[in-house]
Formats: sequence, structure tokens, C-alpha cells
Amino acid sequence: SHTALGIKSCDFQAARNNEEHHTKDISSRRLVVRRGQPFTIRLHFRAPVHAYLPALKKVAFIAQTGQQPSKANRTQATFPISSLGNRKSWSAAVEERDAQSWTISVTTPSDAVIGRYSLLLQVSRRKPRLLGQFTLLFNPWVREDAVFLENEAQRCEYLLNQNGLIYLGTADCIQEESWDFGQFEGDVLDLSLDLLSMDEQVEEWGNPAHVARILGAVLHALKEKSVLPTPQTPAAQEGALLSKRRGSAPVLRQWCTGRGRPVYEGQAWVLAAVACTALRSLGIPARVVTTFSSAQGTGRGLLVDEYYTEEGLQNGEGPRGRIWIFQTSTECWMTRPDLPPGYGGWQILYPSAPKGGAVLKACDLVPVRAVKEGALGLTPAVADIFASVNASCMVWKCCEDGTLALTNSNTKYVGSNISTKGVGSDRCEDITQNYKYPEGSLQEKEVLERVQKEKLEHGEDNGIHPPRLEAADPLYLFLEAPSSLPLRGDAQFSVTLVNPSDQEKAVRLAIGVQAVYYNGVLAAELWREKLLLTLSANLVRRITTSLSFSHFARSPPENSFLRLTAVATHSESSLSCFAQEDIAICRPRLAIEMPEAAEQYQPLSASVSIHNSLDAPMKDCVISIFGKGLIHRERSYRLGPVRPGNTLCTQFWFTPVKVGLQRLNVEMDCNMFQNLTNYRSVTVVAPELAA
Repeated sequence: SHTALGIKSCDFQAARNNEEHHTKDISSRRLVVRRGQPFTIRLHFRAPVHAYLPALKKVAFIAQTGQQPSKANRTQATFPISSLGNRKSWSAAVEERDAQSWTISVTTPSDAVIGRYSLLLQVSRRKPRLLGQFTLLFNPWVREDAVFLENEAQRCEYLLNQNGLIYLGTADCIQEESWDFGQFEGDVLDLSLDLLSMDEQVEEWGNPAHVARILGAVLHALKEKSVLPTPQTPAAQEGALLSKRRGSAPVLRQWCTGRGRPVYEGQAWVLAAVACTALRSLGIPARVVTTFSSAQGTGRGLLVDEYYTEEGLQNGEGPRGRIWIFQTSTECWMTRPDLPPGYGGWQILYPSAPKGGAVLKACDLVPVRAVKEGALGLTPAVADIFASVNASCMVWKCCEDGTLALTNSNTKYVGSNISTKGVGSDRCEDITQNYKYPEGSLQEKEVLERVQKEKLEHGEDNGIHPPRLEAADPLYLFLEAPSSLPLRGDAQFSVTLVNPSDQEKAVRLAIGVQAVYYNGVLAAELWREKLLLTLSANLVRRITTSLSFSHFARSPPENSFLRLTAVATHSESSLSCFAQEDIAICRPRLAIEMPEAAEQYQPLSASVSIHNSLDAPMKDCVISIFGKGLIHRERSYRLGPVRPGNTLCTQFWFTPVKVGLQRLNVEMDCNMFQNLTNYRSVTVVAPELAA
């Protein structure tokens, strides 16, 4: 029995290993390592080691994960302590030894199953002894890993950066929302692993494409179950303030455990952000991407119908989908050995409604390149995403006698300004060229023609180009409007009518404004006007009028857009001209002034100001400031009312504790609007460097 191995303790050296494995922000106490890269543990013996030498020849480690670990499905590995390390399988080697302890380097395969592992020690035939637990993640730093990313700046952005920017608004007025991905917050890694464990195929967890699909499917199902309708009454809206849209962690907590922050319909884009967080936490590089004017629900077809009344107001919804003002999705980075060569790189997570209860299968992973090339046969969702960025819109007028008439409209250009946060900066990067060839280029034409041909061969003959309309008696309509309108303010817009013929024309012009949510769903009718005009021959007539909140029948709901439409009809020809513009509502600007650099542990001040450009006082003002590494806990301040034309200024002091690029977020709520946010970044340096 004296030859049994007397182990006093085993030190997993979490602080040192996690630093080397880029996981120190998750924890310095529990071991979290990335696959394909060695980590070290120390075994301390009860007596000098020479007493055990005969037993040491028969020592092996066992690493295991999942409910039923087995060698057959790679969820269990037994490996000796030898000097021969091997990148392809689990291995261990003694690095340092003294009389009472050994330092052992353990290497995991670069395609190992990820998840929560137990590490056991087995001596000859005895019952294995548990040394401890560790978590294994994907590794973009190792070339053999399927998620390997070449560029260090990209790894820092798409894996390690918790300060995100998400783009909302319209193509002409892109609005950025500061977002805290929080992938290293205490419980986020465990919540992500819990989501993954809804899938029993643990042996597939070494494959990032499988893991991404599971996360996408489970999160989509949770979102469908837990997104709440937007409250309509002011009292309920008070409660909705708890739904501050600041970061993924509170939403993930809410969806997984019921403790956290709820999400309301108007913020369904949060799903893309939460998926990005879960992917990053498990080691898969990911980013949130926004497409402006995105055709959704087209049933793979490339035409979308929109219906308007003779008054120029949107009327019901076509069976062939609708155009969203913006749509967010999540991209993740990996090789795709399951597909033909050339389709590795960025993949779009495309969750869908489960068919027949198969929740875990309801998510496709689509290579961005397949969308650009129009490779519709590659995987089912390519056709949907191809349509979302390439469809054409046909605008129909519903006449009073119940018939439908196609209008002559300059249809919207779908799939524009596809945007994501730039690498290592707070700039917006336009990645439209990843999704399609330049508009009007020869390659674009080739792709569209090939897709058209394939669709015809499959008997899908619903066309790709809207019919060309040639009116015998033409009339032209142009609409010029600002890309944004200040909240409760006004702006000028103009309608231009051109009569190119030699006859004068009697023209009916209908102008309408509606509030529309970002997903193209109507929120409210706000204003309409009808004009009867006589246009002389060969005349260009421009009508300028003001667009003003004070004219609206009601206040547009929070987070909605204004849709301005004009329809012109002249009696001779039944063909109406149609034009429209989507206008973002711009709220007052929250200005932040603070230095660009600061010293760790030295007080730093930021001043925040807001000018009330509205026509009424801003009351019940609450300003909140928060920022990891800068402020220990979120702080909120109640401030007095701000009269119209006045500016509110206030100054805050705080002490940065974390070195590196940090972000201060400021948010204001008042009776006129909610969730007005802005941010500033500051580089915090260590004291000795500052000197």
C-alpha cells in the first residue's frame, strides 16, 4: 500500500492558465481553457516522490464530459503522463519536478468536444480520483481549430470585446445603439452551456457549426416564448422602463431563469445581440449585422407586394412578405468542411419556426458567400436570405371598386448599407460587398440571371423583375424629404410633378404620413392631405409643404418611423405614380465631454448636457451612468425639469479601475422620451505608465 499515490492536492493554476487562454475576464478562480492549447496543473504529493516511483509508471489521466462519457463518442479520454505530447489527441507531460510536486502540461485536441469537464487521476486498477473540474472552449488562436481567425485585431473584436454597437434606424439615417455583449459576465458562460445542453448529442459539440445551430434554434424558441407585447398605457410603460436595452446578459438571464430584463416586441432585434454573446462566450467569433430595407417572408420569391389605398396609406399586407426598415442578424466565423470548398468564413445564423416540434433543428447556418454567389441549392435558407437583399418591391393601389392596379413606382432598393461595428474602433463598417456584387455590375447581372434560370427550372415562376410599365400618357412624380425629423419638430418636404405631354392634366395628389415599426408593421395613421391640381402642358410643378408633429392626429409610438407616401393619378390613365420615403424621428442629443485618456485609480470627470429643442418642458428627468471598469454599479440621478430652449448640464466623477479601452454609457429618460443614450470611450492606463 505504500506504493499507492499519496496526493495531497492538485492546483489547476486558474489565474495563470486563464491569462494564457484569453479567459481571465471570465474568472481567475475556475479553470477555463481553449482547445488545442496546453495548460498546466500541479500535483502535490504527501511524501517525497521517490517513495511512489513504481506506482507512477501506471498513472493516467481521465478527462470526461456529458451525462454518459464514453471513449466511442469522444466524450471521454484516458491518457498517460508521458513526455510525448500530441496535438491530435489528449496528452500530458511532466514539465517540472521536485521532491514533493510535479508540474504537468495537459494538451487537448484542437477538435475536442467543448463543455464542462472532470479531470480524474487513475493509478493502475484503482478507482479513479477526481482532481477537479474545468471548462473547455473553442480556440480562434489555434490554426487547427475550425474557428481559427488569422488576425489578432479581429480576434480581439469578435471574441473579446464586450463593448458593441448595433445599428438601427434607416439607410439614410443610421442610428447607433451602444450595447454591452457581456460575454465574460459571471454567469453568461454557464447560461450558454445550459442552452447548449438542451441538445443531447454531446459528441457533436466539437463542431462549431452544430453548436451555433443549436444556440440559434434554442434562443429563437426562447425569444418567441418570452417577448412581451409593448405596453400601451403610461402606467405599464413605467414598468417597461425595466426593459432598458443595455446589454445581453440581463436578457439571457430573463430567458433562461426568469430573473433579468424582459424584451418587448419593438426590440426583437435583441435576439441577434444575445446570440452574438452566447457564441462569443463559447469561443466562436461573432458579430451583429444590420441590413437596411430587408425583404422578409417572401417565401423565397424575389418580388414583394405592398398595398396602398387611393389616399396613399398602406393598406393591409401582401401574401409575399414585407420590407423591414432594418433587420439584424448574427454572423459567426468558422470553416465548413461539410460544404464544398470556398464556403468557410462568415456564416449567418438563420433561425426559423420549428416544424413538427423539432426545435433543435430549426436553425440554418448560411455562408455569406453563398448569398453573394446566389448558390441557392447549398442549404435551404440561402434562397430566403438572397431574397432579403435582392428582392424588388411592387406597389399596388387598391381602388374603391375593390380592384388592384399596379402603380408606377421607383421601387425601393432592397438590402442596402449592410453594417457592422468596425474592428478596434467605434466606426460603422459597410459590408454590403460581402452579400452582393455592386449594383449594376456585370457580376450582379450574371448572378440574378442564373438564379432566375434555376427558379424557372424548379417551376417557381413568380418572376424576379417587376413588369415594366409604359403609360401611354406619362406623368412623373418625385418626392424629396429629410432623412430625419426632430421629435415634436418640423421639416420641409416637397413633391415634384412632371407633365411631359402637350396636354394639360387634371391630377389627384394624395399625401399621407403613417407611423411604422422597424419590421414594416403599421403603427398608426398620422396625417393625410388630398389636392386636385391642373398641370399645364410640359410643366414641372413643385409643391413644398411642412411636415410637422403639430399636424399629426396623434404622437407616433416610441421606436417608430414616419412613412411619407405620395400617390398621383390623372384621370385619363389609370396608372398612378407612387413615391415614398421613410423618415427617422430624431430625439434631442445627449452630449458627453470627457478626456480620451485617464489614469487607473485616479478620479475622472465627465460632463453631460442636453438641450431641450422641444416645444414643451422635459420633466421627470433621470440620467443613468454605467460602464464596466469605470463605475462599480450603475448610478441614477433625478434632475429638475428642463424648459424649452434651456440646456441641462451636469457633471459626474468616477474612478476607473480597469486598464484598457473602456466605455462610459449615459442614458436619459423623461416624460417626452425613453432610452436616449450616448457613450464615450476612454483609454485607461496604469499609474506607472501615466508617470
